[in-house]
Amino acid sequence: MAGTASERFINYRRGIRNHPYGGGMSVGGYSGCSVLVVDDEPMVREVVSNYLTRDGLEVREAADGPTALEQLQIQLPDLVILDVMLPGLDGFSLLSSLRREADVPVIMLTARNEEADRILGLELGADDYVVKPFSPRELAARVRAVLKRSFGESRAPEDAVVLGDLRIDPLTHEAWVLGAPIDLKPKEFDLLHFLASHPRQVFSRGQLLEQVWDSHSGWQDPSTVTVHVRRVRLAIESNPDRPRYLTTVWGVGYRFEP
Repeated sequence: MAGTASERFINYRRGIRNHPYGGGMSVGGYSGCSVLVVDDEPMVREVVSNYLTRDGLEVREAADGPTALEQLQIQLPDLVILDVMLPGLDGFSLLSSLRREADVPVIMLTARNEEADRILGLELGADDYVVKPFSPRELAARVRAVLKRSFGESRAPEDAVVLGDLRIDPLTHEAWVLGAPIDLKPKEFDLLHFLASHPRQVFSRGQLLEQVWDSHSGWQDPSTVTVHVRRVRLAIESNPDRPRYLTTVWGVGYRFEP
């Protein structure tokens, strides 16, 4: 395939300006959402596709990294289920390329249970992580939960939060420090906005999974919160090692200092 990863994405990138997650969602549910399943094991693709199709989702499949990249060029899905170990282009590399151009929700699949692999996937922007062998029913439930978090529910517009040198506007999904815009991924913004909306209140990682990710530690690795807190600190703190705003309450969790 000719061109860099960014160049290969540019043609379809124009088509997601009005919908950051790709295709459309039916009113009142997620039937009709599109999912790309990327795995080199035919049995895994078949089982996962069958379960998701029963939920009314439109499923496409890819057996290797280059084919998945081509599928993403043709049409950006609403969610990607992505195996780590792929021929041609591994899952981490594919995720890294995708994250440079779009915020499509991604659930990683891996046969390895090492914490370093999970952390790497989360650092690259994965929304969830599932270790093989897994329950197809549980994976389908995670897909529904991630789609729900990604699309959200219709809500009345909220006022901007202004605390110290920090301004957070939930309507435009933008934030500024000392008047300068800061670059945050969607879930990083959600985490910052939630904590800033509850100044000085301490939340455990489990509570943040429930409140921000609409999940819990039985489904999602609490290290997801740790990774996102670190990213937010890098974005908003002048010294992330000695945070002014997003502080740690040791043995309990995190809180936002106004």
